[in-house]
Amino acid sequence: MITLDVFLATVLYAGLGIVIFILSFVLVDRLTPGELWREIIERKNVAVALLAGAVAIGISNIIAAAVHG
Repeated sequence: MITLDVFLATVLYAGLGIVIFILSFVLVDRLTPGELWREIIERKNVAVALLAGAVAIGISNIIAAAVHG
């Protein structure tokens, strides 16, 4: 059975991971030329959407490895 300490630690690490992911993705969005979301949504640029997805997966893997230890 899960104790309260383990549950709170899990929620804390999940929240921290989400915050770091959002900040990292915003940083990548700022560093790339143009506006990612405008390219994806308005211009339907599949290449930019694939780039954004690959960046999201990469950042998620790095955060998961860092949190897991």
